[in-house]
Amino acid sequence: MNSFRRPVLGAVASVAMLAAFTACSEPADPAAASDESASGTLTLYTSEPQAKIDALNAEFTAANPGITVEVYRAGTGDLNARIAAERETGKIGADVLLAADAPTFEGYKDDDLLLQYTPADASALNQDIVDPDGYYVGTRIIPTVIAYNTEAVTAPPTSWKDLADSKYKGQITLPNPEVSGAAAYNTAVWLSEGSLGESWLEGLAANEPVVAESNGPVGQAVAAGTQPIGIVVDYLVRELAAKGSPIALEYPTDGVPYISQPAGIFQDSANQDAAKKYVDFLVSKRGQEIAVEQQYLPVREDVGTPDGAPAPADLELLNPDLAQITASQPDAVKRFGELVG
Repeated sequence: MNSFRRPVLGAVASVAMLAAFTACSEPADPAAASDESASGTLTLYTSEPQAKIDALNAEFTAANPGITVEVYRAGTGDLNARIAAERETGKIGADVLLAADAPTFEGYKDDDLLLQYTPADASALNQDIVDPDGYYVGTRIIPTVIAYNTEAVTAPPTSWKDLADSKYKGQITLPNPEVSGAAAYNTAVWLSEGSLGESWLEGLAANEPVVAESNGPVGQAVAAGTQPIGIVVDYLVRELAAKGSPIALEYPTDGVPYISQPAGIFQDSANQDAAKKYVDFLVSKRGQEIAVEQQYLPVREDVGTPDGAPAPADLELLNPDLAQITASQPDAVKRFGELVG
């Protein structure tokens, strides 16, 4: 259900728009509209693949030569553990968090850890990925799909319901929701969907899927044919197919869960000016062009999509109530462990 919520961005957005209209001139790229004096070191915590974040940061620092970006990269679960440990000792070490799922950011927003900031050009973005309270913004649309090995599967499953069919017993692999933020989010979404729910998860578990550590090993297993069917994020399938692997994907007809890789600024950031410029860059036209080059679906409509990929508006994207998903996610992950192991 590609239902688009249209949240009001609030007073912060109104002030930003007023400033844009009253300025003497408007820059070509709204990402250039933030404080030109921003400089110093920016510390980023992220779950982005290393090569991708390195490429993105190279462009950001070329456009902002006064800013140095230091990166700590880990899975979302490990990032959350690091942030929890730092909170215990007094101060979070990051300026910006760029990680997998909105529920993570909802939790930090509720704990009053995030700075309220609406990025430049927010009106150009898909409003489903913009926090209506202005504490974080999505930077990519990353759907979870059904991948299959084209040499082993001639009639692939096309829906989540199909994966509970006993004919797929022993053929499925999926990432561990205790490790993968996307997998944890997906599990909560599946359980919240009336057409799926716990009975569907029980059916999936009965097919004895192989639980991999994360999305990467799932994609590799399907590409190699060791498990002919996988539940995995879509960009990995495109990357593997582009390298010649016999792998393809189906966007499930009964709804496509997705994460938006949000970015948010911590309140105790030591360099808020640089952090704001960084968030602006992520969702700017150039930042989103980089996302497309890196095989992601973008969060704005003026940059195209990766070769062969649909536009987000053409997908049956699931947009559940984030408060409900945030509250239910720990129990959903626990239930997955009980059923699937």
